Amino acid sequence: MAEAFSFEILEEIAVLSENPKGWRKELNLVSWNGRPPKFDLRDWSPEHEKMGKGITLSNEEFAALKQAILSM
Repeated sequence: MAEAFSFEILEEIAVLSENPKGWRKELNLVSWNGRPPKFDLRDWSPEHEKMGKGITLSNEEFAALKQAILSM
């Protein structure tokens, strides 16, 4: 049986897209299980009650990604 987890969206940074059913691909700062927040990129249902698969990035990983994008 899967163990329960908790999350809190601390800051909604950007909505990258939205599909016809209202699900949005968002970049947010999220605290998972009470841990320090990480940058999080994933699909969310309209009221944030359901989520799709995504990725989380530490501050260092986000900075490296930002640098890579800016140097394109």
